[in-house]
Amino acid sequence: MKRVDDFRLRFGRQELVPIVVGGMGVDISTAELALEAARLGGIGHISDAMVQTVSDRRFDTKYVSAKLKQYKYNIANSDKSEVKFCLDTLAEATRSHVGRTMEAKRGDGLVFINCMEKLTMNGPRDTLRTRLTAALDAGIDGITLSAGLHLGSFALIEDHPRFRDAKLGIIVSSARALSMFLRKNARLDRLPDFVVVEGPLAGGHLGFGMDWAQYDLATITDEVIAYLKSEHLEIPVIAAGGIFTGSDAVGFLERGAAAVQVATRFTVTEECGLPDKVKQEYFKASEADIEVNTLSPTGYPMRMLKGSPGIGSGIRPNCEAYGYLLDANGRCAYIDAYNREVALHPDAKKLSVKDKTCLCTHMRNFDIWTCGQTAWRLKDTTHKRADGSYEVLSAAHVFRDYQFSTDHQIALPPR
Repeated sequence: MKRVDDFRLRFGRQELVPIVVGGMGVDISTAELALEAARLGGIGHISDAMVQTVSDRRFDTKYVSAKLKQYKYNIANSDKSEVKFCLDTLAEATRSHVGRTMEAKRGDGLVFINCMEKLTMNGPRDTLRTRLTAALDAGIDGITLSAGLHLGSFALIEDHPRFRDAKLGIIVSSARALSMFLRKNARLDRLPDFVVVEGPLAGGHLGFGMDWAQYDLATITDEVIAYLKSEHLEIPVIAAGGIFTGSDAVGFLERGAAAVQVATRFTVTEECGLPDKVKQEYFKASEADIEVNTLSPTGYPMRMLKGSPGIGSGIRPNCEAYGYLLDANGRCAYIDAYNREVALHPDAKKLSVKDKTCLCTHMRNFDIWTCGQTAWRLKDTTHKRADGSYEVLSAAHVFRDYQFSTDHQIALPPR
């Protein structure tokens, strides 16, 4: 019976263990988690979601407080169009996060950064160009473009000296989305180095509507592989979403995927950035505790634990400090929802906004517990203690279980 270790992900002459740890923000996929995946010969992701907040935590910078101080006068104003990110500061924070991660890298694997198009930051084009450019400047091995079609993202960095050197890829949820991306970028004569096909069982934002259950990863992966073959393109395809065991992974590798991307099982590792008490919530979750909702201001459906503290919270928008989801006109769906509730309940001491959530503040505080559809199985991957809590795993243990397990078995950690 084959194992994941019987396969290799190839970039030219470079061969990697075909395991990619997904890029979960905000600093859920920490540098430590990404570095461990790279040390073991695979690919690890960091995320550039709310990178200034991440820098403040990691390096004791003061980016968030400085931005709040600059725009404090605007807190009571519903119009957030004036609340801009300083591009030099954004680049500095990105270079620090990426640069220090790359300095610490060991082993034969790679470290990529996940870059979301939906982080519009009140300046979609300029802030995205800054984030991409700064990551390349700081030596990142590769960039995974996510949360959007990214039809113009390659063009933003086509003049960068590492445009053809770094590994550049995109996450899609259909062959149609991939074909649109390739057509749009044909003039650049620069194909993506990899394509992540993310299915409907993934965690966080989904590339599907609320009809997500009508789709399945195997079918979409087959369609993308067939499309690339029809176009005579040899681009590695990486399957993602709901791959819980090494045997699940082997199934996709045998049908033509070059690698698998996994994340849910790494949320309960020591290296993951989630607080320990939140990791225990993931362990305790049942299948009924997992939902897909439309609370995200981005417009994408989102999978999370329904017990997430941020659900239904009516906190005041904190765009002056954060503001990562402000569109080009300084608007956010949560601001509109919050203002509606203020108008309806002018004397309320505490508001509840049920249809949208302030992702910036809640993700920063780890109060939106995004997860994959298989998160309810996490309790079966470890030991339960006498006090009812569960033993947290090491990233190396989970990685090697994917790499070497067979027959859908899951290796429990040594006691």
